[in-house]
Amino acid sequence: MNLVADLLCLLACLTVVTCDRVYVHPFNLFSFNESDCDKLEKLVQEGKTIVPVSIESQTTPDYEGGMNDNSKLEAPSLSTWGEKERSYLSDLVYVLGMRFYSALQKAQRGQNVLLSPTSLYSSLVSFYLGASNQTALDLQGLLGFVPPSGNPDCTSTAVGSNFLSSLRTIERLVKSGDEELLFSKTLSLFCAPGIGLFQLFMERLLPSADAFYARAVDFANPGEAAKQINAFVEAKGEGQSEARLADIDPSAQLLFAVDVRLAANVKQAFPLKEPQEFWVDSDTKVLVPMLSIMGTFKYQTDASGTFSVLEVPIGRTALLVLLQPIGGSDLEHLESQLSWQSSAWLQHLSPREIKLKLPALTLEDSSDLQELLAEMELPALLGKGADFSKISNASLTVGKVINKAFFKLGSDGTDQPEDPAAQKEDGVYLDVTLNKPFLFAVFEKQSRAMLFLGRVVNPLHED
Repeated sequence: MNLVADLLCLLACLTVVTCDRVYVHPFNLFSFNESDCDKLEKLVQEGKTIVPVSIESQTTPDYEGGMNDNSKLEAPSLSTWGEKERSYLSDLVYVLGMRFYSALQKAQRGQNVLLSPTSLYSSLVSFYLGASNQTALDLQGLLGFVPPSGNPDCTSTAVGSNFLSSLRTIERLVKSGDEELLFSKTLSLFCAPGIGLFQLFMERLLPSADAFYARAVDFANPGEAAKQINAFVEAKGEGQSEARLADIDPSAQLLFAVDVRLAANVKQAFPLKEPQEFWVDSDTKVLVPMLSIMGTFKYQTDASGTFSVLEVPIGRTALLVLLQPIGGSDLEHLESQLSWQSSAWLQHLSPREIKLKLPALTLEDSSDLQELLAEMELPALLGKGADFSKISNASLTVGKVINKAFFKLGSDGTDQPEDPAAQKEDGVYLDVTLNKPFLFAVFEKQSRAMLFLGRVVNPLHED
């Protein structure tokens, strides 16, 4: 059985066994017709190429300047989406995100973990846009959607563009008009000197980030290349992002890097005056800054009483979901119980008046998609034999595919009011304290797409 069949079979099994339903492709959102294919094929055949300027260039190339002009973008909206379309895309993102989390969980045992399922998914869709033939089919299988029958090259361009645009709409909803949430995403392509990238491919990546860069780097000297890329990324991030790229393959001709960041300054969160105990394990505790949040939030414990789920709005456009082991259960047991159905995190929650205490968080983590695919026994998916003939006329060898995620949870700086629970009778508030390792996720409110997924073992360690 070939790779595509294996992947589609795996997804089907996961869907049927754990999700209790079979997804039907929402053609009204993602479909295309034969004339569209003809137009797309003509655009690819007649496509112009752009040779990126050197990473050492001090001037902004025209192709970057035009692409980073987002002033004319329409306000993001999901008004044209039905419930089926929202569920379809968010579930695809969730399933793949959980597979990547499982790979990271094994590689980073006993450590904090942070990833962005939407960012990882859109990174793969970006390569799907540039893929042809068997590579396009293999990526299609991993991404999990079942496109209309026909030319796979057309499918990757048409469906990939729609998916990438839809994912970006979801991310833009998070950052639009909400002062509590600071969201940003940067995409950088680094290619070997003299290699031309198709302008059409580069333009199709525009919807996927706030800023897009394409520069040429000499990978023949890996150490110098890593130093140049790290300096470039840090300069473009204006000191907000520290790059730690190393071990570049000198035979690589293309390196892909995404940096996604979300800082939530929650209005209803108040910093406690004194650091509080957090138990890293049964024998080790640390003192960490904690936040107190009081209000009516959705809450549940699972049927077996091994973990609790709490949903807390952060801003108008995002939900923070916290999962904590209870009843003597530990984090590894909780992770083994996670459902592959994203809506299971948010089902059967009931409103409760809750007094929540949890650590202030600053987490940053970086993963190489190539390494994650290797952990999933798919090392050849973006490997040297892959066909990316819609990225460049050159036979490209893809190097690292870096996905960096940053999440910060804090208060807006407002002082805590005097005894806000004093007006309530004792016992009205349910006390929930996250003082041992826990899991969290951030969902976009309308689509329920998972933006971030993380494990907190020690709040004092940023990664």
